[in-house]
Amino acid sequence: MLVVMKAQATREEVQAVCDQIEAMGYRAHPLPGAQRTAIGITGNQGEIERGNLEEMSGVAEVIRVSKPYKLVSRDVKEDDTILRFPGTNATIGGKNLAMIAGPCSIESREQAFAIAEHVAHAGAQFFRGGAYKPRTSPYAFQGLGEEALKIMAEIRDRFGLRIVTEAIDHEALELVAEYADVIQIGARNMQNYSLLKAAGRKRKPVLLKRGLAATLDEFLMAAEYIMSEGNYEVVLCERGVRTFADHTRNTLDLSIVPAVQRLSHLPIIVDPSHGTGKRNKVLPLARAAVAVGADGLIIEVHHQPDKALSDGIQSILPEQFTQLMDECSQIAAVLHRAVPRGVQVEAGAAAAAR
Repeated sequence: MLVVMKAQATREEVQAVCDQIEAMGYRAHPLPGAQRTAIGITGNQGEIERGNLEEMSGVAEVIRVSKPYKLVSRDVKEDDTILRFPGTNATIGGKNLAMIAGPCSIESREQAFAIAEHVAHAGAQFFRGGAYKPRTSPYAFQGLGEEALKIMAEIRDRFGLRIVTEAIDHEALELVAEYADVIQIGARNMQNYSLLKAAGRKRKPVLLKRGLAATLDEFLMAAEYIMSEGNYEVVLCERGVRTFADHTRNTLDLSIVPAVQRLSHLPIIVDPSHGTGKRNKVLPLARAAVAVGADGLIIEVHHQPDKALSDGIQSILPEQFTQLMDECSQIAAVLHRAVPRGVQVEAGAAAAAR
């Protein structure tokens, strides 16, 4: 169910409707838009009595949402969601593309700072790095944990880059939420519903990667789990799905970008590193992702990929990332979009980020 407020509805009228929904035993989710505020209702098992809501001051109409996902739907919010990061010009969604880059894993302070300096100089606004690594083999490098989070916090202070890193379980989630600017939920955890709900209770943006074989509806329903807990700052990420193809690690499904944008107001970015698994395919698929309308890219970059402790084969070199930024900027301009070169941080914002 969806309550559509009048364009001139006051904040007090919106709050009164939310209070009434809560009094009825349901949960209210106000989602302001450019023209109006819509209030999604969750927690109902069947039809809701509309009369009490329709007669309230400021209400334009009460409509039924037929889709299984409600809060992620354009029925609830017509305008595209744009995530903003206070104290900086960094955004995810909208006209500007979000460029997220860094190593698969934080291996050492020296390695992380060397890569961060390169990607910051090339113009990235976000730094990605793994502190906790869910690996296929239990004997593979599992990440440095909190030590890596502390290193990335230093990188934010030094270069102004916002930090994106994965939480693999509830224990890791608590630390990631403390240190990071964006909590990543990886493909293996897309349907870990208890973890999604826990991330939804954090007041940090969440980057949700598509599962290894997830359909569009399953992907959107996973995002719904996060939003149903009151966290409306969600970014979707296409990172390839498993198919019979063996010439790439995964099959990057770029058709999901316009499909998501038709159904949902949430931004969607693309990961051509995991989507292809091969260094020579990252740049061509990054160009294609921008051309198809993605809201940004997340790229694995390593200055010594042959020595990387994880995913070196799909990590591009720093000079290749600079080329990627240059070429994607040109493609974005054709679509009347832009790739900002670097993040601008207001005085004192870096220290306040923690």
